Amino acid sequence: MSKIYRIGQIVPSSNTTMETEIPSILRAREAVEAERFTFHSSRMRMQHVTKEELAKMDADSDRCALELADARVDVLGYACLVAIMSMGLGYHKKSEERLHGRTVEAGGPAPVVTSAGALVDGLKAIGAKKVAILTPYMKPLTQLVVDYIEHEGIEVLDSISLEVSNNLEVGLLNPLAPVEHTKKLNTANVDAIVASACVQMPSLASIQQIEDRAGMPVLSSSVATTYMMLKKLGLKTYAPGFGSLLSGKY
Repeated sequence: MSKIYRIGQIVPSSNTTMETEIPSILRAREAVEAERFTFHSSRMRMQHVTKEELAKMDADSDRCALELADARVDVLGYACLVAIMSMGLGYHKKSEERLHGRTVEAGGPAPVVTSAGALVDGLKAIGAKKVAILTPYMKPLTQLVVDYIEHEGIEVLDSISLEVSNNLEVGLLNPLAPVEHTKKLNTANVDAIVASACVQMPSLASIQQIEDRAGMPVLSSSVATTYMMLKKLGLKTYAPGFGSLLSGKY
């Protein structure tokens, strides 16, 4: 029998995307690789993407880690990129260490991936030093994301903010819309495009289309999170149809 891995996710209560995109990626992987996956979530309350709500939500992540540890998940993903980034530069390292500690306390130790850390690590894995990004956020939050990424040594040469503050509405955006939105980015001197720097903004159907058009690596928060989950599990980082990062090369 193929080994079954339990994928845990800590998600904002209004998030409807990460519990669909990550399973979609891994189901595609199941068609070509032996491993199988089940999916398990715990939720933190958040309706509007504001700095205040994000901070309040992040404080609830410890409870979620304990709950998922009780399910003995094999890896745990913190599925809110901007919540981590709004807590201060480099905060993903502190969050991953703290939440791993909660799983140890609960008797179900599991490695922890944050979407914020995964995006940075995914960009570094492909060797990207200059990027252009698309976000659904209001412009001040997009700037926060830009500052966070640049603090990690990656220059953001251009960004587009769709300025949708209601998180539920973000999840209802057309997953193919990034194909058109990213055409407006200045990509002349970039090494990669981030088609969705937000775990709630659907983009999975756009990733390969944008990469094929642009001729450079294209990734998203969900693609990067899946990549890092596979790395933490010691599995081949391959899932067909979702861009260079999941080509198995990195």
